[in-house]
Amino acid sequence: MRKPSAILGSAVFFIAAPGVVAGLVPWLLTARYAPPLAPWPHIVAGSFLIATGLGVLLHAFARFALEGMGTPAPVAPTDRLVIGGVYRHVRNPMYVAVVSIILGQAQIFAHWPLAAYGAIIAAVMATFVRIYEEPVLTQRYGTQYETYRANVPGWVPRITPWRGD
Repeated sequence: MRKPSAILGSAVFFIAAPGVVAGLVPWLLTARYAPPLAPWPHIVAGSFLIATGLGVLLHAFARFALEGMGTPAPVAPTDRLVIGGVYRHVRNPMYVAVVSIILGQAQIFAHWPLAAYGAIIAAVMATFVRIYEEPVLTQRYGTQYETYRANVPGWVPRITPWRGD
């Protein structure tokens, strides 16, 4: 895939997937009433989760287009295994970021149904990774992915970046 196509495809998928899961659905869950804001320490913590999650998410999407020459969408996968940037700290930064954004919103609005939604989304993502993504990546990238998987955790970021290839 050429770089402009990868960038456009990633942008479209960004709106279609995390835009809906971490944006539209949480808005729909809280739009039926005017949610009260939590106390200011919760607002600060929730804002930090959202800002950090959004930054990681944008960075991860850019890595797919620029490093991997593809998109995160299964219909237009990358040509190369993406292991740079935030991917040196955690294998699933997009999923971690999406859950972070959802939980940040739940914290800001003290909205427990939104927190439950975040937990359900996390479970669905973990199941999808285990059942679909890991086998596909193992088949597609073989030893390179197995080495990466053995050195980079899936869900809790490592402090120091993995330097191997």
